[in-house]
Amino acid sequence: MSKCLLVVNSFKGESSDIASQIGSFLAERGWDVGTFSYNGQEALKNGVSTVFDGVDLAVSLGGDGTVLFVSRGCAPLGIPVFAVNLGEFGFLASIQRNGWRKPLAEYLGGNLPSISRYMVVCRVIRNGVEVFSSNGLNDMTISSEAASRLINLDVSYAGSNLGPFKANGIIVATATGSTAYSAAAGGPIISPGLKALVLTPISSFSLSARPLVFSADGTLSVRVLPSRAKIGLMADGQINFELKEDDTVLLGIPNYKVKLLGGSLDKFYSALQSKLNWSGGPRA
Repeated sequence: MSKCLLVVNSFKGESSDIASQIGSFLAERGWDVGTFSYNGQEALKNGVSTVFDGVDLAVSLGGDGTVLFVSRGCAPLGIPVFAVNLGEFGFLASIQRNGWRKPLAEYLGGNLPSISRYMVVCRVIRNGVEVFSSNGLNDMTISSEAASRLINLDVSYAGSNLGPFKANGIIVATATGSTAYSAAAGGPIISPGLKALVLTPISSFSLSARPLVFSADGTLSVRVLPSRAKIGLMADGQINFELKEDDTVLLGIPNYKVKLLGGSLDKFYSALQSKLNWSGGPRA
């Protein structure tokens, strides 16, 4: 019997009702359906996790933040994600709340298109020992825990030193994450199919600091230099880890992707056009 896990964002009022409908739809077709209640605020404070082992399909009911949570668990296991958008932007959750029946039936029939997205992984090395690791669909951010406080980071790529970065922090984003925090900090938007990482400084002390795009051939290494502020590492804006002086953060692209059902490049660029208000000139 195939198994589905419904990840229901408890902050979205209609999520439980839609989850019940989807659960009944799948159960009538012989699926074993489980439910996990996801609270983003609680997860940010205390951390939450769920078991995706043995699951054949994950259904995300919420916004893009819920998709990020589900993707981190599903991507390493090769579990496809059926993301229903109950949020605002819908860059990742491309299936609309009132239109899930047809694409879900198409998935069960093997006819639903999908798009695969690259992830980013990080490892924190302290005194030669790995003390933290995580993956992310959007980004990894190394920054001061207090607003407007400068930190010092030594960055290298594939063994080549890029020099010290003095800034509020840096964002290391995937192609998918290039439309999120990285874009807000002035980074470029790149096609989601590119296997690349974008390093975007946050409020750099030097006006010459610019975003950099790296291929997957090398590893980004970030060493924490002495700073007056506390420094944190955050995965997808949802997982926190406190860094210490001389910690080294290694970042790269893993050999797995997340499979988002119902997604397409056309939907991605349509979302950019509508959500970012690309209107062209007055006579365009």
